[in-house]
Amino acid sequence: MSHTPHELIEEFPDQLDAMHQLKESDAHFAKIYDAYHTVNRAIHRAETNVEPTDDLHMSEMRKERMVLKDQIAAALSASA
Repeated sequence: MSHTPHELIEEFPDQLDAMHQLKESDAHFAKIYDAYHTVNRAIHRAETNVEPTDDLHMSEMRKERMVLKDQIAAALSASA
Protein backbone atom coordinates (compact mmCIF):
# COMPACT_ATOMS: atom_id res chain seq x y z
CA MET A 1 0.00 0.00 0.00
CA SER A 2 1.31 3.38 -0.98
CA HIS A 3 1.39 6.11 1.64
CA THR A 4 2.24 8.78 -0.89
CA PRO A 5 -0.45 11.41 -1.35
CA HIS A 6 -1.57 11.74 -4.96
CA GLU A 7 -1.54 15.52 -5.22
CA LEU A 8 -2.80 17.01 -8.48
CA ILE A 9 0.40 19.02 -8.79
CA GLU A 10 2.28 15.72 -9.02
CA GLU A 11 -0.34 14.03 -11.20
CA PHE A 12 -0.43 16.86 -13.78
CA PRO A 13 2.86 18.76 -13.35
CA ASP A 14 2.69 20.36 -16.80
CA GLN A 15 -0.88 21.58 -16.27
CA LEU A 16 -0.44 23.90 -13.28
CA ASP A 17 -1.39 27.06 -15.15
CA ALA A 18 -4.36 25.39 -16.82
CA MET A 19 -5.63 24.09 -13.46
CA HIS A 20 -5.33 27.54 -11.93
CA GLN A 21 -7.18 29.14 -14.86
CA LEU A 22 -9.96 26.55 -14.76
CA LYS A 23 -10.38 26.91 -10.99
CA GLU A 24 -10.92 30.62 -11.50
CA SER A 25 -13.19 30.44 -14.55
CA ASP A 26 -15.14 27.17 -14.24
CA ALA A 27 -17.24 26.54 -11.13
CA HIS A 28 -17.69 22.84 -11.95
CA PHE A 29 -13.94 22.36 -12.31
CA ALA A 30 -13.36 24.16 -9.00
CA LYS A 31 -15.88 21.83 -7.35
CA ILE A 32 -14.29 18.60 -8.64
CA TYR A 33 -10.81 19.98 -7.89
CA ASP A 34 -11.81 20.60 -4.26
CA ALA A 35 -13.60 17.24 -4.04
CA TYR A 36 -10.45 15.50 -5.29
CA HIS A 37 -8.36 17.15 -2.58
CA THR A 38 -10.90 16.25 0.10
CA VAL A 39 -11.05 12.56 -0.82
CA ASN A 40 -7.31 12.39 -1.45
CA ARG A 41 -6.63 13.81 2.01
CA ALA A 42 -9.05 11.29 3.56
CA ILE A 43 -7.32 8.41 1.77
CA HIS A 44 -3.89 9.55 2.89
CA ARG A 45 -5.09 9.91 6.49
CA ALA A 46 -6.56 6.39 6.38
CA GLU A 47 -3.42 4.90 4.81
CA THR A 48 -1.24 6.40 7.51
CA ASN A 49 -3.65 5.28 10.25
CA VAL A 50 -4.39 8.82 11.39
CA GLU A 51 -8.05 8.03 10.68
CA PRO A 52 -8.23 4.26 10.02
CA THR A 53 -11.09 2.87 7.93
CA ASP A 54 -12.23 -0.50 6.68
CA ASP A 55 -11.22 -1.98 3.32
CA LEU A 56 -14.60 -1.39 1.67
CA HIS A 57 -14.62 2.31 2.54
CA MET A 58 -11.00 2.65 1.40
CA SER A 59 -11.87 1.01 -1.92
CA GLU A 60 -14.85 3.34 -2.40
CA MET A 61 -12.74 6.41 -1.66
CA ARG A 62 -10.07 5.29 -4.14
CA LYS A 63 -12.71 4.75 -6.83
CA GLU A 64 -14.12 8.21 -6.15
CA ARG A 65 -10.63 9.73 -6.41
CA MET A 66 -10.07 7.93 -9.71
CA VAL A 67 -13.36 9.23 -11.15
CA LEU A 68 -12.55 12.77 -10.05
CA LYS A 69 -9.05 12.52 -11.51
CA ASP A 70 -10.52 11.33 -14.83
CA GLN A 71 -12.93 14.27 -14.83
CA ILE A 72 -10.09 16.68 -14.09
CA ALA A 73 -7.98 15.17 -16.88
CA ALA A 74 -10.90 15.47 -19.31
CA ALA A 75 -11.47 19.11 -18.36
CA LEU A 76 -7.78 19.89 -18.79
CA SER A 77 -7.74 18.16 -22.16
CA ALA A 78 -10.85 20.03 -23.31
CA SER A 79 -9.38 23.38 -22.30
CA ALA A 80 -6.16 22.84 -24.24
